[in-house]
Amino acid sequence: MALLETRELTKSYDAVAALQAVSLSVESGTVLGLIGENGAGKSTFAKCVTGLIRPTSGEILLEGRPVHGATPAIAGIPQEFNLVEDLTVAENIFLGREPSRFGLLDRKTMCEESRRQLARLQADIDPDAPVSTLSPSGKQMVEIAKAFSCDCRVLLMDEPTTILNPEETKRLFAIMREFRDRGNAIIYISHKLAEVKEICDRIAVFRDGVLVSVDDSEALEPAEMARRMVGRELTRMFPPPSAAVPGEVELEVEHLAALPAVRDVSFTLRRGELLGVAGLAGAGRTELAEAIAGLRKIDSGTVRLAGREVRFRTPAQAVAAGISYLSEDRQGTGILPDFSIEANITLVSLARYCRGGIFDRSAAEEAARNYVARFRIKPRDISAPLRALSGGNQQKVAVARGLDIGPTVFMFDEPTRGVDVAARCEIYEFIRELADSGVACLLISSDMEELLGMCRKIMVMREGQVAGFVEGDLLTEAELMYLAIGVKE
Repeated sequence: MALLETRELTKSYDAVAALQAVSLSVESGTVLGLIGENGAGKSTFAKCVTGLIRPTSGEILLEGRPVHGATPAIAGIPQEFNLVEDLTVAENIFLGREPSRFGLLDRKTMCEESRRQLARLQADIDPDAPVSTLSPSGKQMVEIAKAFSCDCRVLLMDEPTTILNPEETKRLFAIMREFRDRGNAIIYISHKLAEVKEICDRIAVFRDGVLVSVDDSEALEPAEMARRMVGRELTRMFPPPSAAVPGEVELEVEHLAALPAVRDVSFTLRRGELLGVAGLAGAGRTELAEAIAGLRKIDSGTVRLAGREVRFRTPAQAVAAGISYLSEDRQGTGILPDFSIEANITLVSLARYCRGGIFDRSAAEEAARNYVARFRIKPRDISAPLRALSGGNQQKVAVARGLDIGPTVFMFDEPTRGVDVAARCEIYEFIRELADSGVACLLISSDMEELLGMCRKIMVMREGQVAGFVEGDLLTEAELMYLAIGVKE
């Protein structure tokens, strides 16, 4: 008997079928991989199984018994953070199941158990720290600790490694195997196909809300997984290297400090150059970009844009100067989920659509439609709320918004987080085209393959400083890791 089974599971939103009669079983002691393009129905399936949304029709069975709504036996790690920012780490981990003694909240037990779960992940996070003070990777660790602290039998993990570095991912996989080997089951949703093959026993492919196939992971290579996901061959992941020679220096940073995360960073970025930024979690990569973009106070150092010294105190000043920043925290700071697609694309660049002090809505709508077509954003209705789109399509909207200001510098922070393989190729093509057009581009990523596939030169950060630059024949994953962890200087 399967530990978890769905029979003819269907979920429709008005006339749109997000899931179409999905029948799938998960045995105890297994990890089932769930892959598909953005909008294929993976997250909808996870939300139905965990009881976050009610299916239109069909059944969900746990050990042969029907399940209606949420149950402690089935837990999930969502793609987007589902944490209460104003509560502490321990309060979030135990939210809704707080331990008590003599009718009083047992904070000591909450902190001790939270500390134990975080220690398993080797995450140096204070259980008493407010979640709002954590980095996105720290928040992801809290979500993972929260899920594993539950006494569940089935765990659904929706893109849990998108902002984790290789070492953090390795630790997570070890804990997943322990959980599986105790007779439990995991449904693992990811766009990182090599990871899916490594950790999963079986792999289910979704396309357009339909279950296309289920096979043992040994029978599927990443190339075949991608072909089944998109229904066609993907000849290459990364665009060919650019033949263009970078131009004049557009952005120059000297001894920049934005304490405590950034302590001493110097680099130059030329027009038409695509510079990668690598480093482990906490290295200061995101904080560096935020300081340049006016989101974080600069304590010392110099920033020059096209030879002119600048010090942006607000993001609006950076935007006006031609700097775009794509945040790694899409849900928290990158988008406005309740606003329309059009509003999200044009919100930062509204001044471009004002004629004599009057907003030209038709011009803004036309621009939004052009971006929707260019980035193949689904649905194509620009008035639809962004919340209705898949994570990958939301990311495309965020990229379009950064492009709409007409930037001279574009800083991408984890641009393919939660993005499927086909959309990933599109974003890579866009970044390459943007650099070839003369825009100075900075690519911050935890994905070593992404950095190596896109960049000729990579800056490695460690503990708020530049550990070194890697280019040419030395451009390998091993060399980047040596610098990131301090084996080499």
